[in-house]
Amino acid sequence: MVDAHLTFVIIGGGLAGAKAAETLRAEGFAGRVILIGDERDHPYERPPLSKGYLAGKEERDSVYVHEPAWYAQADIELHLGQTVVEIDRAVKVVRLGDGTAIHYDKLLLATGAEPHRLDIPGTGLAGVHHLRRLAHADRLRHVLASLGRDNGHLVIAGGGWIGLEVAAAARGYGAEVTIVEPHPTPLHAVLGPELGQIFTDLHTQHGVRFHFGARLTEITGQDGMVLAVQTDDGEEHPAHDVLAAIGAAPRVSLAEAAGLELVDRAHGGGIAVDASLRTSDPDIYAAGDVAAAEHPLLGTRLRVEHWANALNEGPAAARAMLGQDVAYDRIPYFFSDQYDLGLEYSGWAPPGSYDQVIVRGDAGKRQFIAFWLKDGRLLAAMNVNVWDVTEQLQRLIRSGATLDPEALADPSVELATLGIRPEAP
Repeated sequence: MVDAHLTFVIIGGGLAGAKAAETLRAEGFAGRVILIGDERDHPYERPPLSKGYLAGKEERDSVYVHEPAWYAQADIELHLGQTVVEIDRAVKVVRLGDGTAIHYDKLLLATGAEPHRLDIPGTGLAGVHHLRRLAHADRLRHVLASLGRDNGHLVIAGGGWIGLEVAAAARGYGAEVTIVEPHPTPLHAVLGPELGQIFTDLHTQHGVRFHFGARLTEITGQDGMVLAVQTDDGEEHPAHDVLAAIGAAPRVSLAEAAGLELVDRAHGGGIAVDASLRTSDPDIYAAGDVAAAEHPLLGTRLRVEHWANALNEGPAAARAMLGQDVAYDRIPYFFSDQYDLGLEYSGWAPPGSYDQVIVRGDAGKRQFIAFWLKDGRLLAAMNVNVWDVTEQLQRLIRSGATLDPEALADPSVELATLGIRPEAP
């Protein structure tokens, strides 16, 4: 039985919001839980949108966080397909686009991020796509299948994770693919030049064409349909469809209008929260892609746009809303699947933060672990087609121990023994 004395409202119907609602009930919260999402679909997970579901290997229903019936069973009040237009902090009310006013005692913002748009001529043509929502994946899955049947050509602007995963899915359908990327390798801003070439080789071997050092300047068409793309170095590539995979921006407009503290865009943007995921308003919290949180272990503020962050921050925020002592210090983690390559990445090593990259294993055979170090301390690690090592790698990152580069590079040295100081005699 729900006790209406307290009302917790969650804005955002993605993974972070759904897991927060689940955690509130699991922790015994008996008040009203109201979950508001601007999509009509029940809360779902995003990785399948560029992986299994897009590739045709998973069914649509597999993307949902919970069975639709679960929400009623857990007394979660769903407002789907509804947009929140205002947060009135003075009276603790959120207002919906249809005029509904909902009181809150505690509020969680899990509003996620929106894809960057191409600011060039031709983006209004049919055949220009983004990939962020389930409806986008529904459409793109059909497009890729059609391109494969008709020997059609997809041009992808951006060689990041989304661009590469969509390229792999498109090649699986038989579509022709060209990736236009301004950096000299894909994933350049994430992995650096040391490892980007591995992904160039992987996709090239599967028939993907790369055009590095260039950006799209125009999408040309005829009768409203895409025909080709132009780049800033004067090249032209035929195209039937174009995907903009040039990153995403946190959805902060509600928070900004409400006067909550934000992080400057130059430093990643997002809603500023402390380690307990509390905003500058003590009754408002933020989690997932939109939250820029102080990280107790890494000593910096992070905004992480990955599945594991939404999965874990939502529950952490829920516990903090209940008054529990929370310090969110999980090591950032993500995974990717491309053709026969699977990887997991743990840690945080932005460009300029590390001074050494070490590879253990055979990078040529795409079976290895890469380590990013600063002054001998492990900042991040990526295991490629090497499994069941994430826990050990994250332990090494947490330890802050100075590591022996030769031992790191030597597959005969067990990971479990690294970073352990010998006992004094």
